[in-house]
Amino acid sequence: MVVGAGFGGLTAAQHLARLPVQVTVVDRKNHHTFQPLLYQVATAGLSPGEIAAPVRWILRSHSNIEVLLEEVRDFNLKDHTIITNEQVLGYDYLVIASGASHAYFGHPEWEPLAPGLKTIEDALEIRRRVLLAFELAERQVSAGVPDFPLNFVVVGAGPTGTELAGTC
Repeated sequence: MVVGAGFGGLTAAQHLARLPVQVTVVDRKNHHTFQPLLYQVATAGLSPGEIAAPVRWILRSHSNIEVLLEEVRDFNLKDHTIITNEQVLGYDYLVIASGASHAYFGHPEWEPLAPGLKTIEDALEIRRRVLLAFELAERQVSAGVPDFPLNFVVVGAGPTGTELAGTC
């Protein structure tokens, strides 16, 4: 059983598929997001469909892999089961590759002001906010309001933050 269809989960499933075993991949989304290009969706350089591929299509060449569109709610390690919204699934071995989330360093009040960039939904929200800021700035100029520069702040200097800042 592999929980998660990101880079880690897909790689694990593909390696396990070479063995004489049945592999089940469980993910709450039916597509794999190519996260290194999320910044291009956020800056309107790419559409979401250009960085998302169906999980079943990616794993199509492996007849011993089953893909389930389910959200895992809990694990019972003693009973070797995972609990989803729809069912309880048993497993012999479990790989948890459910990804990571962004952190606000103990300040959850920052979340509404600073969206993370880990999903297509995050990228679309950033795109919406950036384009809206330009629209509002254009309206102010048209209304004769003094011209104030737009400022965007990117927190994080990892690959995604650096690419996002460089594109803006």
